[in-house]
Amino acid sequence: MMGKLIDVPRRTLAGLLALLTLAGLIMLTAMGHSTMQPIPAAAPGREFSAERALRHLERFAAEPRPLGSPASDRARTYLVGQLRAAGLDVKVQRAIGANSAAGLASFGQVDNVVATGQGTDATGTLLIAAHYDSAAVGPGASDDGAAVAAMLETVRALGTAPLRNDLVLLMTDGEEDGVLGAEAFVREHPLGRKGGVLLNWEARGVSGPSLMFETSRNNAGLVSTFAAAAPHPRGDSVMGELYRLLPNNTDFTPLAKAGFTGMNFAYIERSSRYHTADDSIANLDHGSLQHHGSTMLALARTLGDADLPALAADHDVTYFRILGVMVTYPDWLVWPLAVLAVLAVAGLALLARRARLASIPRIIVAAASAATPLVLAVILAQGLWEVLVALRPAYDGMGGLLHRPLAYQAAVTLLAVLALLAWYLPLRGRLGPAALAIGALVWPAGLGVLAAWFAPGAAFVLTFPALLCALGGLAALLLRGAVWRVVALTFGASMAAMLLPALAGTAFDGMGLALGGVSALVLALFGLTLLPLAELTLPEPSRSSGGGRDGGGGRGSSRGSGLGVVVVAVLAVVQTGVGLATDVFDATNPQRSHLAYVLNADTWVAHWVSGDAEPTAWTKRYVSGRDTGSLPAGYARRTLWTGGAPVIETDGPRVAVLSRVGDTVRLRVRAGQGARSVTLRVERPITQVTAAATGLTPVTVPVSGVRANTWPGEIRFRGIPARGVDITLRVPGTDPVRLTAIAETDGLSAVPGFTPRPPGLVASTREDGDLIAVTRTYALRPA
Repeated sequence: MMGKLIDVPRRTLAGLLALLTLAGLIMLTAMGHSTMQPIPAAAPGREFSAERALRHLERFAAEPRPLGSPASDRARTYLVGQLRAAGLDVKVQRAIGANSAAGLASFGQVDNVVATGQGTDATGTLLIAAHYDSAAVGPGASDDGAAVAAMLETVRALGTAPLRNDLVLLMTDGEEDGVLGAEAFVREHPLGRKGGVLLNWEARGVSGPSLMFETSRNNAGLVSTFAAAAPHPRGDSVMGELYRLLPNNTDFTPLAKAGFTGMNFAYIERSSRYHTADDSIANLDHGSLQHHGSTMLALARTLGDADLPALAADHDVTYFRILGVMVTYPDWLVWPLAVLAVLAVAGLALLARRARLASIPRIIVAAASAATPLVLAVILAQGLWEVLVALRPAYDGMGGLLHRPLAYQAAVTLLAVLALLAWYLPLRGRLGPAALAIGALVWPAGLGVLAAWFAPGAAFVLTFPALLCALGGLAALLLRGAVWRVVALTFGASMAAMLLPALAGTAFDGMGLALGGVSALVLALFGLTLLPLAELTLPEPSRSSGGGRDGGGGRGSSRGSGLGVVVVAVLAVVQTGVGLATDVFDATNPQRSHLAYVLNADTWVAHWVSGDAEPTAWTKRYVSGRDTGSLPAGYARRTLWTGGAPVIETDGPRVAVLSRVGDTVRLRVRAGQGARSVTLRVERPITQVTAAATGLTPVTVPVSGVRANTWPGEIRFRGIPARGVDITLRVPGTDPVRLTAIAETDGLSAVPGFTPRPPGLVASTREDGDLIAVTRTYALRPA
């Protein structure tokens, strides 16, 4: 019982035609993942025009505008003026935003822009949100300037006629520092506690379609509205399920926790520009802006006039696109479909056993062995990344999000093929092609059951390929006629071709090559669904037991199989070499470099520091060694390069101990002239921090855990007022504890001898880069 699932005349030609058909489906699916064409400013007034939105973007997103910076003030003034000119009631909410992470308490004085329009017969509130601050080293044209500009153009396109429902436009501050503005909005603003339907807009690249990648729970009504109203709906429930499992967050996170229901949108392609100086208007894909805005306007009109309470549902839905059609179904169908896929695979196994093509023990062994290519594909892809970082250390600072990744992505694909061939070819003659093909389907079917339990919205991407492939196999065994058998298998694999490569591509875009093993795993799963068709293109397998075919032919096929594995391995190496040759750094695709200036105001000794794995030639002008022993206490985090630097004139931070009672210390903290932020490093863990500033409501956050690779406790205050803030922290124990205050000023131009980066270099995304850091260390002693 070691037969093939099907065998047909001219099987090589039939197999190639089937695989080419599936390749065509993959390409057709990729083409459907495109953005929209940008609409010019001459378009009718009711339409969204990317060109009109760009005019706004040029006014406020041409320079970095981090929280508390003068550029942020200029952007906010422009936005408030535009919203008021549109007839909206505009207020600026000033508050302290707060957040916490392991060992860290983050605060900031935020200025949220809140614009409201009263509905004619409101059933609720529609909240459209985006953040107007940017990362400190880049202008944030995409993240999140494009969404803010889209909000202005959407308001214009809506016209003066009010909507049925109340409309709130929320342009938050401090998102880049830990969603501080959104947190302050839901904690202190009346509209933040009122709830409603939320549309939040983001970007993690500078190109690509606007994807609806996250929803609130019980999303059936929202997804139905999105599918019907959006002119080009993109996104699927896999993204939502995966995002819920990740530690990432956006403004959507605190707003959803506060009771808003809604949807979160972003485009994520060309993510090597994310949070750098290259997140600029020049690099922004106008089609992405158009897609963002057209979707925003369509949903604003639909939800603005909808009966919002009627959108409430008691369940989630699975949603995805196939050939341009949005498919949705309720979550109660997830388990029946997952079970049906398992039953279909089991039925295929029984029918193959009846046809004497494969025995049940062989199928079981084949299923168990099919874990090998899945694991091996992941190992090879992750190993490739380690090799790339070793060969080009600058990649490490890019987090796997490279400028020209296509050759490397091809290499990962070839490594997944290599893993499949290294498993499949030796076992064809031992277990038989049919047993291997059926056993392979156990994995997508079984993982579909697992997903149905842990991530129901993602189950379809496994369940449908397994179900359709099994049904295609059943039909191929039952049908007469060679052509119809090939058609049945091809149709069965079509769903896998439309779902799994697209998922691998999304993983490449969102996670990069640093987590290339995810894409490799998905591609290996796809390969498992193609085995019966791929078998048609292969020579007859050699047999390892008696009664087999001629031994000479078997030895020939074994040699051919081994040659195939070698060829694929060589192609993977070649593609890696192509990647190294083509993904070179230049003025258009710059390398990242980290540099900061650190002045110890206790000793008046200054250093340049860099966190680069291998400093660039420009960085080596400033750093030359690894000696961190002379840096201020508590400053160093991870391994650093250092070098001597000139001392600048500055007053630096000041910390006054107002009181210390037991484990509670109350401090008055000032950053000093020109400093935008202050960071406090504490040499022992902290458990609670309160921040207070004149005229603002104090905020307290609990803190658990410790910071890694530095002192265990850390407190940040971005956009610190000139008169300072009061910080109250709890440090377990009553022994003396050291605290290092770090005043941070953006930019390095004030340091004598500093020269800007040459073309081909941009600042890295580390939060402590391109800063003048002035430190003072204090001993906090019991009263």
